[in-house]
Amino acid sequence: MTRSTFSRRALLTTGAVALGGLAMPSVLRAQALPDFELEGSTSRGTTRRNVMGFRTHQWQDHFSNLRRGAILCDTYSRALHYWSEDERTHLVHPCSVPMTEEFTRRGTTEVTLLRYQPTWIPTPNMRQRDPSLPERVEGGDPTNPLGTRAMNLGWQYYRIHGIDNPAKIGRRASNGCFGLMNPHVERLYEMVVVGTQVRVI
Repeated sequence: MTRSTFSRRALLTTGAVALGGLAMPSVLRAQALPDFELEGSTSRGTTRRNVMGFRTHQWQDHFSNLRRGAILCDTYSRALHYWSEDERTHLVHPCSVPMTEEFTRRGTTEVTLLRYQPTWIPTPNMRQRDPSLPERVEGGDPTNPLGTRAMNLGWQYYRIHGIDNPAKIGRRASNGCFGLMNPHVERLYEMVVVGTQVRVI
């Protein structure tokens, strides 16, 4: 039996976005996009109920299997999808995406490291572009751009992580990473394992 789980607040917000999204400032539209969860099936035919601007995706269109789970980062709809290996859970969260094509890397990789309360160290290119950046920001600091959790990918300097500023969600705001609200990344962190497949489109 298929069961879709929506909070009352998410449902009301969805309606507001669908009916009045054009009149809302862009930052508010980005923050208003709720996440949703589909449980109990592969969600075939269920995600079509979504009216939040997310593109409908089926895992079979992007992965040959769900071994160790699978993550799809959609740079077009600015959303992250996660499917569990047993197909019982499908999560969708709005996220920040790379700010330009120069910073965007597409293709297939995997999670290589899980980091709890990660320390942030700017990349050499980031410090070259902005020498005023701190040399590092320790984990637990509310200004840490990686938020409360980070998942390193097989591509150097690319990560899925939490965020220090919720206004970045749903926007082109990163140097190549995908940022999630901290409660969302904390939940995802508990489901992902080293080796979870990742595809960026």
